[in-house]
This record gives sequence, C-alpha cells and structure tokens, in this order.
Amino acid sequence: MCGVKYYADRMSANSAGVVSSAGKIIFRDWTRLLGRVMICWLWEAMGIMKLEISASILSADFGRLAEAMALCERSGIDSIHVDVMDGHFVPNITIGPLIVQAVRKYTKLPIESHLMIENPWDYLDAFLDAGSSVIGLHAECYGERRPACRAYGQYPKEIDTLDVGRVLRDVRRIRGRGGKACLVLNPGTPAGCLEEVLGDLDSVLVMSVNPGFSGQKFMPVALSKLEWLRARFAGDLAVDGGINAETAPAVLQAGANVLVTASYFFGSASPAVAVGALRALGRP
Repeated sequence: MCGVKYYADRMSANSAGVVSSAGKIIFRDWTRLLGRVMICWLWEAMGIMKLEISASILSADFGRLAEAMALCERSGIDSIHVDVMDGHFVPNITIGPLIVQAVRKYTKLPIESHLMIENPWDYLDAFLDAGSSVIGLHAECYGERRPACRAYGQYPKEIDTLDVGRVLRDVRRIRGRGGKACLVLNPGTPAGCLEEVLGDLDSVLVMSVNPGFSGQKFMPVALSKLEWLRARFAGDLAVDGGINAETAPAVLQAGANVLVTASYFFGSASPAVAVGALRALGRP
C-alpha cells in the first residue's frame, strides 16, 4: 500500500494549509500533497507502479564512457547513476563533476549524482552545472552521527535523527536550480528519521549495502525500510546494492520502483537481457 491514508490524515490535520512544528508555522504545498495522494490512490487501485532501471557507471569502463552510454540506451536503461565518493564519507575515492559533464555529452538520459561525500552542500552547484538531473544527498550528512562513526576512517556513517532545516535548505536549492532532490539512507540509519521531510522530496534511495564498493552482497535489512517508506511516500523509491534477478523480486514486493544496478548490468554478457529480466519482474 502506498499510503493514501497517511496523506489524507495529513491533509485533514492541516485543513488551514499549515503545519505547526516546534512552535513554528510552516506553509505546505497543497498542490504537491494532493498530487501525491492521487498517485497513491492510482497505485493502490491498480496495483502497479512504473518500474525504472538505473545503471551505475561505477562498474563501467571509464576509458569508454561514450560506448557505455550507448550500451545503456540500447539496452533500455532509464537513467544513469553516478557514484561520487570522496574517501572521507566512504572508504573509497571515485569521481566528480568532470565525469558527470563527460557523461552528459553522450546521453540524454537523466543523470543522478549520488553524493557519498562530506559537506555535499558545497558541491550542489558544481554537479548541477555539470548536467545532473537528480542530486542524491545522504541523510547521514544532516544529523549527529553515532559515536562509533564520527571520526575519520570510521564507517559506515549512521544517524538516528535528521536536521530537518538543513535538509530542506539544500532540497530547495536543488529544486530552485531545476533539479530533483533525493535523500539516501545507509543500511544502519532508520527510515523513520525522514518522516518530516518526505513531502518535500522527489525520491528516496535505500542502500542495501554499505556504500563504498560495487559487487557487494544484498542486505535484507533494506526490505523493512522500503515497506515503511512506501506506506508513507508516493515518490520514486529506489534501492542500490546487490540488485540482480534474484534479489529484485523481494525489493519490488517491498515497494521499490527504481532498481540501481552496477555489476549485474555492466558485467553481464548480454546487458539488454539483464535489463529485460529485471523489467519483467515489474509487470503485473
């Protein structure tokens, strides 16, 4: 269930068009909220949602990006996922805005820049200028981290509560530039910390591995998060990590509608067949 009751309760409780939080009055976008209710209703009534397959270029050949983009388009990929890592938020270093800019030259598909970096707010404009369609921000950059992961070299990063004001500030910056905003959850961070900002997001990405490297094994802890989120969120719900034809059915059943795949796609002898196998799982 997508959560019609959840949104209906919100609208009923805030019939004046405002929400009181910690003594402050926050004006809500009723048009967007009503739109989410209608989407939820359609999903629940029809039992379907649009399945999208996103290819993470972390497993692509960086010396042949133009060919990789052509392969994605030819194979039926819906969007390009760019894993940006800084060696601080995660124990690996990958790529930055220059690669996003290079990828944009070779494809018209949407590009999501998944920022696994410290201080992501310092780089929003750079990634949007480079051609990103969606910016993925880690929730763990917007709250007090647990004691075991506060220092450099302590991974994975995890939080229990979100600094809502800081998140909304950056979400509005992204949207103000014409981009879409996504919040990302590490496996150890509870989905409930996002509840106050769900109505302001375009998408949520649930990590089903600890971020940093491709080729990891799927972590089932993601399933309960997906179920919790889908009961409250009408936007795109994505999952990233260990996604293949064996793990995808449970993920889709839990409520995801966007599958991010890296090694399963780029490591396949027949990438188009791999995409077709995933897409077939989403057919009613």
